[in-house]
Amino acid sequence: MKVPYNNLLDQHTPILPQINTAIQSVLSSSQFIGNDGNPFVQKFESAFAAFARARHCIGCSNGTEAIELVLRALDIGPGDEVIVPAQTWISTAEAVSHAGAQPVFADIDPKTYTLDPADLPKRLTSRTKAIIPVHLYGLPADMDPILAFAQQHSLKIIEDCAQAHGARYKDRPVGTMGEAGTFSFYPGKNLGAIGEAGGIVTQSDELKEILRCLRDHGRSTNFNHSREGRNGRLDGIQAAVLGIKLKYLPLWTEQRQSLGAYYREKLGEIDTIFQSTASDRTHVYHVFSSQFENRDALRAHLSENDIQTGVHYPIALPFLDAYSKFGYDQSDYPFAHAQMSKALSLPLFPDMTREQLDHVVECIARYPNK
Repeated sequence: MKVPYNNLLDQHTPILPQINTAIQSVLSSSQFIGNDGNPFVQKFESAFAAFARARHCIGCSNGTEAIELVLRALDIGPGDEVIVPAQTWISTAEAVSHAGAQPVFADIDPKTYTLDPADLPKRLTSRTKAIIPVHLYGLPADMDPILAFAQQHSLKIIEDCAQAHGARYKDRPVGTMGEAGTFSFYPGKNLGAIGEAGGIVTQSDELKEILRCLRDHGRSTNFNHSREGRNGRLDGIQAAVLGIKLKYLPLWTEQRQSLGAYYREKLGEIDTIFQSTASDRTHVYHVFSSQFENRDALRAHLSENDIQTGVHYPIALPFLDAYSKFGYDQSDYPFAHAQMSKALSLPLFPDMTREQLDHVVECIARYPNK
């Protein structure tokens, strides 16, 4: 039985007529560029803000750009430090560097794989200005102690929600607990565009205005620019397609959660280690992350059985070549380092069947040296 890691074709096929109509509407109106007057962008921003339970949504060109725009809007730049988790995609850290600040890595919780609040005091300096917790794989970070630490030290919080559309922490939607929340709509995300796209949510009227200005070259009026900004706009076609897909996101999320719960049940029966989730958080299962001592050999075994898997992430951020200048040792980030050779992402997508999932679990169970 063939089990792909993801299946965007099956996801898009039933709604393809709606997607085609949305694209044709943009083509017919020539509303391609995502400035403040684009009706397709405006409509999606309004709908996503409502979905995220935020006052405002600001569409932008991608999830990495979203983080950098927020950093710039908060005047975080040269001479400043921003704490980010040691295990996540590089976007979180490189956006800090591109804003002119320095990323400082904090270790992860060994069970949830999200930023460990207990590690924050070790990373704090007089230059620290913000923390970017990542809601990793669809699971919210432990926000209350992070927020309390930030308040104690007058730090800003930017939530990286790129993998967690619709997730909740103690019934609070991700993206609404800090100054802003940033989202990626990369095609493989739970809500994915048909190209590059991103968004920012915030409760702040002031931050919204700054972000709208920054994403469009700092434009304040048609003929004036109040600051130097960027070309970071969300284009009309992506906004129109995202607006269609957003209507289906609650259903797709329920399907992911049902499959995630089934994985937990079945993998628990064969003593598999996987990402722990507390009862006060809702996991939206962008990734089902598990751990195996002989990860690479098991992955090859699964491939031989037509099962595709992923690895998130084989090199933790402090140990990437890009950050070798800091000279980190594995003892600096023991939990993030331990993940590197063990983490395996199992296939999970809304249209995945129970039979496919059973096949994955059975093949794992048959492998003698997990």
